[in-house]
Amino acid sequence: MRPLSFPVLCSEALKPGAPQFDKLARVYRWMEYLSFGPALSRCRAEFLPRLADCRHALVIGDGDGRFTARLLAANRLIKVDAIDAGPAMLEALLRRAGKNAARVRAEVADARLWQATNAEPYDLVVTHFFLDCLTTAEVRSLAGRIHLASNSNSLWVVSEFAVPQSFFGRIIARPLVAALYAAFGILTGLKVRSLPEYDAALTEAGFRMVRRRTRLCGLLVSEMWMNG
Repeated sequence: MRPLSFPVLCSEALKPGAPQFDKLARVYRWMEYLSFGPALSRCRAEFLPRLADCRHALVIGDGDGRFTARLLAANRLIKVDAIDAGPAMLEALLRRAGKNAARVRAEVADARLWQATNAEPYDLVVTHFFLDCLTTAEVRSLAGRIHLASNSNSLWVVSEFAVPQSFFGRIIARPLVAALYAAFGILTGLKVRSLPEYDAALTEAGFRMVRRRTRLCGLLVSEMWMNG
């Protein structure tokens, strides 16, 4: 295993009872494919071609780093600050980045407590299937801090689960999302049990949605938000 190239923060940097996703680091990809096939991967990559002009990205909770690796390969000038509460997940991310890992500054941190230390404002923020691990209040707090650490017209790319207001949403999506929360609660200790109202939180922080794409009858959404 390659040596870690990022500072491991002390345990006080994590909230008590923070979910532990590290135990899933080696199997996360296969769990995802067995559950949803390539759908989640396609959500993550939906807006990748539109990120060619970005130069400094904040990527939070990218799991085993598949999106980060694709971003680094597609954009040879971008630098990435990768934040995750799990050291094993960040190790997987750096390994997957390969020769592009030199452009990644990885940091073990709880996003609920994280404070930006970047000298250069972010022009891209990425949260793929991460905000659903937070409450609405926690998303609101995080969005406020990100707003201050980003420049005007910076982009925020979001992929998330959703419960559409339809027959499919009531009969399929709602119980499926509830089952996913229950499973991750058992596997990781995640306490959250409902999707946050992240769209309202991002809007309150000063971001506005500029693009949206849905998949699987609205169960999955890909969104691009802009600061200002």
